[in-house]
Amino acid sequence: MKYQYKTQGTCSRLIEIEIENGVIGDVSFVGGCNGNLQGISALIRGQKPENVIKRLEGIRCGAKPTSCPDQLATALKAIFAQND
Repeated sequence: MKYQYKTQGTCSRLIEIEIENGVIGDVSFVGGCNGNLQGISALIRGQKPENVIKRLEGIRCGAKPTSCPDQLATALKAIFAQND
């Protein structure tokens, strides 16, 4: 299943996430630091969303209260909330 999440407070504007059989497949960010976000996407591919949330939630970007990784964790939590 494919999901889209509009980010808040980051350079990236949108995260597109594919989850199949409880595992993260493709993840892409619209906007943001392309190289870093490609790296994050590659590292979490094949992972369970709950593990990714634990690792990325709360990461900040400089003085901002959030970051692209934190917004990804927020997106995954929102996906779980709508599927409960």
